[in-house]
Parts: sequence; structure tokens; C-alpha cells
Amino acid sequence: MDVEMSWQVIKDQRLAIADLLDGLPAASWETPSLCEGWRIRDVAAHVSLVALPPSSGTLLVDLIRARGSFHQLNTNASLRRAERAPEKLIADLRQHAGSRRVPVVSDHRNVLFDVLVHAQDIAIPLGVDLPMPPAAAAAGATRVWSMGWPFWARRRLSGLRLTATDIDWTTGSGTDVHGPIRALLLLLTGRTQAALPMLAGNGLTQLSVHTT
Repeated sequence: MDVEMSWQVIKDQRLAIADLLDGLPAASWETPSLCEGWRIRDVAAHVSLVALPPSSGTLLVDLIRARGSFHQLNTNASLRRAERAPEKLIADLRQHAGSRRVPVVSDHRNVLFDVLVHAQDIAIPLGVDLPMPPAAAAAGATRVWSMGWPFWARRRLSGLRLTATDIDWTTGSGTDVHGPIRALLLLLTGRTQAALPMLAGNGLTQLSVHTT
């Protein structure tokens, strides 16, 4: 997937998240998302922040406060922005849906899989079937597989061959696990419990052991 197509999907997903959240009951904003430890509200705040990355100076201050942990920095910033009223978070998502700014040490490939996965983090707990474009999901899955931190997908899923059933995509070697690319992307990013009902293959036994 080329750069222009990636940014179009990113924009569409941000707008889809805004539409999903618009009119959501207040209690639902506090629903736990698929992203461990984060509520729906926190995920929405994070997605809006990606389109509005901080300056280098602000980033440095936040990194010091997080004691050098990028994970903690990300969590702190998201929780802080999550204090905004729901309507303001929705407005942020819509206003900056087309933003092509990226956080430091990131690029459009990371932004693409990030918004795809976080859209599901919100939609699935709410019982909403939010489509994920297969080509974009495949690009995201390839990117996640090539990374180490924070998902360590190749190490976690060692001994498995992952194959998409709705697009030409496969990776790994070993026991078969197959299903829609949407489910494989969730699996690669650690959303195993959400992915399992959509997957099949002899490798599911291995996955089930890892989640117990």
C-alpha cells in the first residue's frame, strides 16, 4: 500500500471512530477497551493525539516524567487528554482526521496499524462491526511482524504459520493458523482473546495455551 492510500485509510478510520463515538452513552465511554488498562475514552484520546504530536521540548519533558519509558509517556499523555469532554474528543478526531503529522521516531506505517487496531479496540467491546480494509490491514500486519518492541510478534508467535483468508498474506512457519487479516492483525498486536473466535487451524491450541 503506497503512502497516499495509507493516509486516506488513516483519515477514514479516524472519521469512522468519531462517527462511532458520536452519541455514545456516557457510561460507554468508561467501558474497558481491548487495549489493556485503557477505557474507550483513553483510546479515543490517544487516536486524537497521534494527529497532534507534541513539540520536541514537550516530548522531552514528558519523557523525563515517564522516567524514560515511551510506553508510560504514551499512557500519561493519553490519560491526560482523556479528561476532555467526549464531544471535544470527537471534534478533535474530525477536525484533524486528515493530519499527516507523525510522532517523533514514527512514520505513516506505524500510524496506519495504530489507528486500525485502536478502532477495533473501541468497536469490539461495544459490539460494533467496524470494517477494516484488508489491504491496509495486510500492510499493518507486515509492519508489526517486522518490528520488535512493543509487540514482539515473531517471538510470541514462533512456530506458527499465519495465513489470511481474505487477502494474499502469510508469514511465519510451523503450525497453521488462518483467518481474516483483521483477526491476524489483532493477534499480532496482542489482542489474542478478541482474535481467537475469528481464527482456525491446528495452531489454535498453541495460542490457547499462551492465553491461559
